[in-house]
Amino acid sequence: MRRTRILTAVLALAASLLAGSPSALAANPNAPEVTVAADTYTWHNARIDGGGFVPGIVFNRSEKNLAYARTDIGGAYRWQQATKTWTPLLDSVGWDEWGHTGVVSLASDSVDPNKVYAAVGTYTNSWDPTNGAVLRSADRGASWQKTDMPFKLGGNMPGRGMGERLAVDPNKDSVLYLGAPSGKGLWRSTDSGVTWSQVTNFPNVGNYVQDPTDTSGYASDNQGIVWVTFDESTGTSGSATKTIYVGVADQANAVYRSTDAGATWSRVTGQPTGYLAHKGVLDAVNGYLYIAYSDKGGPYDGGKGQLWRYATATGTWTNISPVAEADTYYGFSGLTVDRQHPGTVMATAYSSWWPDTQIFRSTNSGSTWTKAWDYTSYPNRSNRYTMDVSSSPWLTFGANPSPPEQAPKLGWMTESLEIDPFDSNRMMYGTGATLYGTENLTNWDSGGQFTVKPMVQGLEETAVNDLAAPPSGGAQLLSALGDIGGFRHTDLTKVPSMMFTSPNFTTTTSLDFAETNPNTVVRVGNLDSGPHIAFSTDNGANWFAGTDPSGVSGGGTVAAAADGSRFVWSPAGAGVQYTTGFGSSWSASSGIPAGAVVESDRVDAKTFYGFKSGKFYVSSDGGATFTASSATGLPSGDSVRFKALPGTKGDVWLAGGASDGAYGLWHSTDGGVTFGKLANVDQADTIGFGKAATGASYQTLYTSAKIGGVRGIFRSTDKGVSWTRINDDAHQWGWTGAAITGDPRVYGRVYVSTNGRGVVYGDSSDAGDGGGGGGGTDPTPPTGACSVTYKITNQWAGGFQADVQVTNTGSTTWSGWSLGWSFADGQRIAQLWNADWTQSGATVTAKNVSWNGTVAAGSSVGFGFTGSWSGVNTKPASFKVGDQACTVA
Repeated sequence: MRRTRILTAVLALAASLLAGSPSALAANPNAPEVTVAADTYTWHNARIDGGGFVPGIVFNRSEKNLAYARTDIGGAYRWQQATKTWTPLLDSVGWDEWGHTGVVSLASDSVDPNKVYAAVGTYTNSWDPTNGAVLRSADRGASWQKTDMPFKLGGNMPGRGMGERLAVDPNKDSVLYLGAPSGKGLWRSTDSGVTWSQVTNFPNVGNYVQDPTDTSGYASDNQGIVWVTFDESTGTSGSATKTIYVGVADQANAVYRSTDAGATWSRVTGQPTGYLAHKGVLDAVNGYLYIAYSDKGGPYDGGKGQLWRYATATGTWTNISPVAEADTYYGFSGLTVDRQHPGTVMATAYSSWWPDTQIFRSTNSGSTWTKAWDYTSYPNRSNRYTMDVSSSPWLTFGANPSPPEQAPKLGWMTESLEIDPFDSNRMMYGTGATLYGTENLTNWDSGGQFTVKPMVQGLEETAVNDLAAPPSGGAQLLSALGDIGGFRHTDLTKVPSMMFTSPNFTTTTSLDFAETNPNTVVRVGNLDSGPHIAFSTDNGANWFAGTDPSGVSGGGTVAAAADGSRFVWSPAGAGVQYTTGFGSSWSASSGIPAGAVVESDRVDAKTFYGFKSGKFYVSSDGGATFTASSATGLPSGDSVRFKALPGTKGDVWLAGGASDGAYGLWHSTDGGVTFGKLANVDQADTIGFGKAATGASYQTLYTSAKIGGVRGIFRSTDKGVSWTRINDDAHQWGWTGAAITGDPRVYGRVYVSTNGRGVVYGDSSDAGDGGGGGGGTDPTPPTGACSVTYKITNQWAGGFQADVQVTNTGSTTWSGWSLGWSFADGQRIAQLWNADWTQSGATVTAKNVSWNGTVAAGSSVGFGFTGSWSGVNTKPASFKVGDQACTVA
C-alpha cells in the first residue's frame, strides 16, 4: 500500500534539489535580498484526514493528554485534547532539507514535558541529499533547534515501524540515546541533544538487510539499531538510569543490555533467535521486558512472529505468543502496556494483510490472550469492536468484500499501538492509511464491544502528484495522490466521502479537465491489474474506466482538449497516444518521444503540447502529429512542469530545470514557437494560474520557486514583472515541486502540493488589489494609519505562540516598517520569524526583513513568535508603527 511513496519522493526530487543547504528551520542570513511585496496568508489543509502510514505514537509518561505522532514522510504532530485534533510541528522544514520531513523516531521528555525530540531524515541512500538530524524543542514542537548528524536517517526506509530508536533517560533527561541505521551504531547525548557521540563500545551495529541484491541502496541498507528502552526502576531522579535495553536488527543477536548506565554492554543471554525484535516495552512495576518479534523488518513484510517476556530480575525468558508460530503468517510489532494496570499487554499482527490485521490483549502479563476478532464458522467473524468511520468514510476504499474480509478493515501495517498511560480506556494505533483510536477499550474485558474511530483530524499525510481547480461545477479542487488515488473536494473544510473509484488507482499520476467543459475530467494512474485511465462526465463525481493501449504499465501524464472532445495520453510503458471520445480506442502520436509530458491548449481543442529532454512539441491536429519547436535554452532534463493559460490561445508558461543547467521560468505567447526566460526568477519548479486581481487584465500566476535568493511560494498579479512571497519560514512543507494551481473563482487562493503534508491551500488577506511589486531601496519611515491583529494561536504551561498581522490602512506605500509594543506581564520572546526583533525589558521592537519591507496601502504583513509567560498572559494593549499609533483589531 505504501511502496509508491518511494517513487513519489525519488522520481520527483532527484533532478531538482540542491545539496549543501542552509538550515530549514531558520532563514539564511546570507541570502540575497528579495525585492518583493508583502502579503499575509492563512494556510490550511484541504481535509482528507490521514492518508498515510503512522509508524509511531508516543504518549508522555508524566503529563496527561500530551501525545505525539510521527509519520514516514509527512513530519510530526502533537495531540490537542481540547479539539481532539493533531497540530503539525515540522512545516518549517524547507526545500533544501526536504528529507527532514521523514521522522524515524520521536521522544517526549517525562522529566520536562515541554521538551520533545525528533530524529529526522527520509532516506539513507543517495536519494536524500542531506544527512539526518536530531531536532530538539523546549516548547512542545512549536519551535526547534537542530543538530546535524554525520550519517543519514531513514524515516521512509524499510524497518521504519520498529522503535523507538530515540529515547530520553527518564531519570536524567540530559541523557539521550539514538539507534542509527547503516552500520553507524548507537549514539548518546549528555547535553539534552545538543551534541552527540558514538557509543564506541556498543558491540553490534546490526546486520539485517531486506534485500542484499538491491543496487539502489534502499532495500539493501543495514537496518541497524532499532530501539532503546530504559528500566526506570534502576535509577533515581537526577542520576542516570543504570539498566538500558537496546534492540538490534540482527536475527541472532537482537537484544543487548547495560547495567552501568551505558559504560559496558552485553548480549542478553537466553534470548530467542531467528527473529528481529521490532519493539521492546518495559513494565518496571512487574519487572518484565516484553518484545515483539518478526522474521522481517516491515512494514510490509513479515511471515512469522513471536511474542516474548523477559523477567528482568531472574533473566528468565518466556514465550508468551498468543498463537503457535506455525499458525502465524505475520510478524508482531505494535506493542504496549497499560501503565494504570501493568499486567495488561497488547500487540498487533502488523503484517496480516488478509483478511485483516489482528490485535491481541492479555490482562495477566501474557499468560493468556484474547483477539480483537475470531472466526465463528469460517468465513464468518465475531468482532469485539465496532468500526465508525463516518468522519472519514473513504476508509472503506469503496470496497464490498466477501467474508472474512470486511470494509472498513481494522487496519494494516499496524506497527504502532499505544494505550494512554493515564486512561486505560483510550488506545491509539497507526495503520497504512490513518490513525485509529478508541475511548472505551476496557469494554473488551467486560464482554462488550469497544468502538474504533479515526483519531486523525489535522494529520494530513498524502503525497500530491497533480492538482486541478475547475472554473465551474461542484468541484472546488481535484487532486491526484499517491497510495489513495485522489479526491474531489466540493468543500475544502470537509473530508470527501470517497476517493476516486471505478477504477480505484493506487496512485493517480495526472489529471485534467476540459477548460470550456469542466464536467469532462480525465485521470490516469497506477494499478496492479486493470485499466490505467478513467473518465468523468459530471465534474469528477462519478467515473468509468477507459481502455489501455497495448503496453501501458503506468499512468504517466494526460491532457483533455479544451472542449473535451479528445484526449492525449503519455503513459508509462508505451508511446504518446491520442483518441477522440472516451478512449475506447487509441492511436499512436507521431513526432513526439515516449515519456513526454503532455498538456492541452485551453482554447483551441485541437492544439496540444509536449515536452521531453529540452524540446517543446506542438500538435495542431488533436495529437495525431507533433512537431518539435525551434525554441532553445529550455531545461535539458525532464524535471519540468508547464501549463497553458486559460482564455488565451498559445499562451504557455514552463517551469523547471536543475542546478547544473538551465533552471527557471519561461513564457511563450506564440504557442511554444519561442520562449522568453524571466530574468527575475532564479529557479522555478511549478506554475499555475488563478483569478486575476481587481483591475488586472491577466490571470494571477503562482509558482514554487527561488526568487531573489529566497525559496518559497510566490504570486504575481502583473504577468511576472514582480513577485510576492506568500508563504513564510514557518510554512514551507519541505518539497513543493509537483504541482500548484490558483483558484479561478477566488482571488488569492492557491493550492500547493506537498510530498507528505497533503494538499495545502492559502487564502490572502489582500482583498484583491494584488499588492505592489518590485522593491523599495532605502527604507523610509511609514506614515499614515495602521492596524494590528495580535492572536495567541497556542498556549501551554509556561509557553505560548502568537501571530501578528500589521495592515497599512493609509494611502501610501511603506518601504520599511518597525512595530513596537510592550508586554504587561513579563512575557519574553524566545524565537520570532519573518521579522528582526529586539526586546528590552517589556518593550519589543519588530522590524521588516529584506523581503517584506514594502507594504502597499491596503496590504498587510505578518510575523509570528514563541515566548514564555507565567501567571497571566495578557495581550498587548497598544502598538505603534514608527511613531504612529495603530488601531488594535
